[in-house]
Amino acid sequence: MRTTTITALIAVAAGAALVLAGCGTDSAGTSATSGASTSAVEARAQFNDADVAFVGGMYPHHAQAVEMADMVAGHTDNADVVAFAAAIKAAQQPEMDRMTTWLQQWGQPAPTSDTSDTSGMRGMNHGDGMMPADQMDALTALSGTQFDRQWLTMMIEHHEGAIDMANTELADGENPEARQMATDIVTAQQREIADMQAALG
Repeated sequence: MRTTTITALIAVAAGAALVLAGCGTDSAGTSATSGASTSAVEARAQFNDADVAFVGGMYPHHAQAVEMADMVAGHTDNADVVAFAAAIKAAQQPEMDRMTTWLQQWGQPAPTSDTSDTSGMRGMNHGDGMMPADQMDALTALSGTQFDRQWLTMMIEHHEGAIDMANTELADGENPEARQMATDIVTAQQREIADMQAALG
């Protein structure tokens, strides 16, 4: 009986040692992970008014670009225009999702995709390439070659506005992630402008 009790105690002690060892290992691993996470959180928390204006203004700007991309289906079969529209949606919708997350992390109001509501377009002005409602309505009435040329012309102007906004963020913003997005926007949209100008001939 005594031997059985001692054996049981040894087993319990061994189990406890394993648990403690496991905790020690987990603690060290968690500490390293926690350090990396803390660094990422600090980077996200680093923002100023320029960052908020950029994200709050770029969100509806992207939303209008996606809206224009959605118009392509049913209005033209031009392979170049269809490809431009697909690329714009693929790039800008994920960026909109990231911008929503940033505003939440910064304790800011949720962005709005209502491009007719200028109160939600923080940092926006008439030089930012946004298309007025009447011009968007006129575009929907076109088809074929007429649609292609007007869509490309409008999207070039829209992209130019986005590049101006991104350059303002690069000059005045401080959030690393927002500044990286601004850099990506400048690079991608300058290339798309050149391609769209070539498509216009």
